[in-house]
Amino acid sequence: MSELDWYLQINLKARHLRLLVTIDTYRNLTQVADVTHVTVPAVSKSLAELERGLGLTLFSRTTQGLMPTPYGDCLIRHARTMLTVLHQARDELKALRSGTEGKVHIGMLPASASVLLPQALSLLKQRSPGTNVMVTEGTTALLLPELWQGHLDLVVGRLPPPDTLGSFEEKELLEEPVLLMTGHHHPLARKKTLEWSDLRPYPWILPPPGSILRDPLERALEAHEVPLTNNYIETLSVHVARAQLQVSDFIAVMAGTPGGDSAQPLHTLPLSLPRLLRPAGVLWNRNRGLSPSAQLMVACLEEAAERLQPGPGAPSRGASVPAKAKRRHPSTTVQ
Repeated sequence: MSELDWYLQINLKARHLRLLVTIDTYRNLTQVADVTHVTVPAVSKSLAELERGLGLTLFSRTTQGLMPTPYGDCLIRHARTMLTVLHQARDELKALRSGTEGKVHIGMLPASASVLLPQALSLLKQRSPGTNVMVTEGTTALLLPELWQGHLDLVVGRLPPPDTLGSFEEKELLEEPVLLMTGHHHPLARKKTLEWSDLRPYPWILPPPGSILRDPLERALEAHEVPLTNNYIETLSVHVARAQLQVSDFIAVMAGTPGGDSAQPLHTLPLSLPRLLRPAGVLWNRNRGLSPSAQLMVACLEEAAERLQPGPGAPSRGASVPAKAKRRHPSTTVQ
């Protein structure tokens, strides 16, 4: 066993990991000493001992403060991951000791999980009242790195393109059509027949550039010779879109069955868009596995998806249809 192997496997401790992360955060020994409630010489000594034990220089002293070397960058990245795992283990142990059944950290993609996730959470609380959940809403670009780093257990919503998944595992849950929506007062809502050209005069509520839906939507509208005007609002918020449709003549593009809200009823325009998106589903990092609480949450999501399917016979327009469950095992890694 080399000196490096010995130090990493035998002598590296959680306090070393916390020290690395704290130095990387503040890049200044005085600030590190303040937040860790020790003296500057003590911080300097601990860092020197760690570098000596590893036989590597982890930080360079510069006029801008302590800057990680390539060795430091590598170890800091893994230190953050290991501390996250330790915190998760602590939370599970505390939950077991207190009689609760754990906590699940879920990332929710806006709009596409707005119906599925609440129903799944209701099922979870019926089955396991002691299992608690933290839900964080965000975009794919924000949530996938959090899932990779272990800050989230699951991400629920519209599944991203397969080439972005990396080492994430997925389960498809619901096929949800993309619909054109307006308020009931909208001039188009009163027309018995509708042509694509009828959409041209009206402003739009659009998903932002870079979102999963934006590019395929623009291509679909261009195919029907409906250019997007310069009069639009960009948002991923279902609440903002609903509220705007109630008071304006905007047209919104929404997934699933957004028209059935009795508080803010919407009108579905009778124009069919092609399949623009992948199904709604759930993602997790297969390199980390799932805690029992997260496994239960996945089971509740599957059951909620089954309950959201239409009754016997052909699905009605706008109905959500359970997607065939599927897991992906890509070989590349997303970081």
